[in-house]
Amino acid sequence: MLQYGEMSGSGEAQGGPPAARVVIADQQPLLLEGLAQVLREFPTEAVDRCSTGAELFAALVDRPPDLAITDVRLSDPDGLTVLREVRRRGLQIPVVLVTGPLRDSEVLEGIHLGIRGLVAKDAPIDTVTHCVRTVLGGGTCLDQALVGRAMAAMMTRETALRELAERLTAREMQVLEMVVAGVRTREAAERLRVREGTLKVHLHHIYQKLNVGGRNGLLAFARDKGLA
Repeated sequence: MLQYGEMSGSGEAQGGPPAARVVIADQQPLLLEGLAQVLREFPTEAVDRCSTGAELFAALVDRPPDLAITDVRLSDPDGLTVLREVRRRGLQIPVVLVTGPLRDSEVLEGIHLGIRGLVAKDAPIDTVTHCVRTVLGGGTCLDQALVGRAMAAMMTRETALRELAERLTAREMQVLEMVVAGVRTREAAERLRVREGTLKVHLHHIYQKLNVGGRNGLLAFARDKGLA
């Protein structure tokens, strides 16, 4: 983890906003430098640079900063895992995700974990700067396109689950969830503590009720309904 201090002339000593301590994390050195350049526009006490999830976690826990800016795609562990553990410890550090493509489920989890900012990596610099300024000022700045898409996907999924619950039994819903998760028939039977033949009967009933052709047809159905 690298660290450097900022000697901004617009800090608290001259009556401006107080200098903030910021942690930034990304696996790519070039993007870390880009974030550091963005932060030069703000009065900052120090900027800690992290390239792994382990470094990010240590920086957030050892001395909680005023702001954390991170990608989700970190190694050892990933950014959301770090944020999950930080929240479990009760640390309400404002977090901005500056990230590449995210799954809808990751966007929703980030919101659930209380992120204050969400910006795509390919967004204009002015957009990133505006987001950082907003969050440092106590506000929230979430990419509405990403959030809207994730919310729409969630609503589609919840509607599909309600409809399926009316057509399938509780056991058939469990079998469907395992198929969608990629669990093979024998392993699914072991997890549900039934015979493999019994599980195949459940699958046959699911295929009939949903009018799909086998496992591949069921997976295509699940993707269409936002379940996979």
